[in-house]
Amino acid sequence: MITIPYLTALSTYFSYGLLFAFGQFRDFFRKIFDWWQASNLQGYAPICLGLEDFYIRRLYLRIQDCFGRPIASAPDAWFDVVERYSNDNNKTLKRTEKISRCLNLGSYNYLGFAAADEYCTPRVIDSLNRFSASTCSTRVDGGTTTLHKELEDCVANFVGKPAAVVFGMGYVTNSAILPVIIGKGGLIISDSLNHNSIVNGARGSGATIRVFQHNTPPHLEKVLREHIAEGQPRTHRPWKKIIVVVEGIYSMEGEICKLPEIVAICKKYKAYVYLDEAHSIGAVGKTGRGVCELLGVDTADVDIMMGTFTKSFGSCGGYIAGSKELIQYLKYTCPAHLYATSISPPAAQQIISSIKVILGEDGSSRGAQKLAKIRENSNFFRSELQKMGFEVLGDNDSPVMPIMLYNPAKIPAFSRECLKQNVAVVTVAFPATPLLLARARICISASHTKEDLLKALEVISQVGDMVGIKYFPAEPTKQLQHQHQQPEKETIKLE
Repeated sequence: MITIPYLTALSTYFSYGLLFAFGQFRDFFRKIFDWWQASNLQGYAPICLGLEDFYIRRLYLRIQDCFGRPIASAPDAWFDVVERYSNDNNKTLKRTEKISRCLNLGSYNYLGFAAADEYCTPRVIDSLNRFSASTCSTRVDGGTTTLHKELEDCVANFVGKPAAVVFGMGYVTNSAILPVIIGKGGLIISDSLNHNSIVNGARGSGATIRVFQHNTPPHLEKVLREHIAEGQPRTHRPWKKIIVVVEGIYSMEGEICKLPEIVAICKKYKAYVYLDEAHSIGAVGKTGRGVCELLGVDTADVDIMMGTFTKSFGSCGGYIAGSKELIQYLKYTCPAHLYATSISPPAAQQIISSIKVILGEDGSSRGAQKLAKIRENSNFFRSELQKMGFEVLGDNDSPVMPIMLYNPAKIPAFSRECLKQNVAVVTVAFPATPLLLARARICISASHTKEDLLKALEVISQVGDMVGIKYFPAEPTKQLQHQHQQPEKETIKLE
């Protein structure tokens, strides 16, 4: 877990307290002015009461220009960001005709498949002409094409499971699957920093939910042992089923799951393992097969493997892979399969084509080169940020690297100053993270060149000095480089 310096925590609390106090002050006068105006509700209760939308009105809207920025090109290494302006203190933002060509450090385009590809794009266009843009139906009606069958076989073979089922949306893959595979009388033990889709899926299942400390196998074992001994609440009967839910790479921390230890504990206590590989599948491992390959875990020891196609594969949707019996059961019972429109044929073809490139089935070595490039780029960028004095979360090989900001005033400052220098970054704050742990989340791609990364490092270093987010002392060599021409010195260092 992150240890926050006392002074940093104090100043962050003080900043949020100041924002809250001024927000309440403005709300007080707003009520007075609204009292003089006639109400048109005619007996209806207001949709938002009191503090329900306070955070949005008084904190988020002040900096909403840092989020939801429209782009006007494919999310490649560089993309076009549409410029916006506001005449009402950021309550509404209006687009202009101007665009800025920016270095993309925010998209999940880990392997560079989000832009046009010499192998994937022609096949996607052909599938669009052949099958149309949508099936306009659910899988169980008229929404299953030959591409869907091919995709499910391709995914099952890629992740090393007997069978797989695909869905049109990654988020719903978690939120709709968990209520189907476990219910009342079951126990879900979830990592404390699991994604919101897992949280909502667990809540909707009706099962008892317990959390263990983030990526801490000893605490997981303690929680498992205690709850197996106690049994179900009130009745103390044995649990019908126990599922441990973890992620391959945690999207807000960039940390890789301690899967071997977790699998060993689950085997010991006869608990099922549910692995969410949204950010790891295709991005890590020698052949891109995720954390199981990276950490040497047999996929047979992971009962349910979940992943999405929105990151490494440049498409949309998600999948569940497991035993043939499990997948057959899900196809009969999962609402995301029975009632939701199936994944579009061009999106399915994009996934199939990208997997073939990764495996080298396109007749080239581009897939292996992309996997080597994403590892090289990620490890280089992470090490350079750490040398500059930034507090960077995550592990080596992970393409996700959060830079800690903490203070709310530094969130818009970092984002806006980077954009001014044509570097687009994503900043994340409450409620997506704990209140004190605001951060900028950098996502590295195989499509980034060494020149792109050096430019990004130069800009981030300058903005980091300006905003004051270098919480650790920089290495002496790095301080010396800032006195000379930065790109030349870094190039010499790489040699």
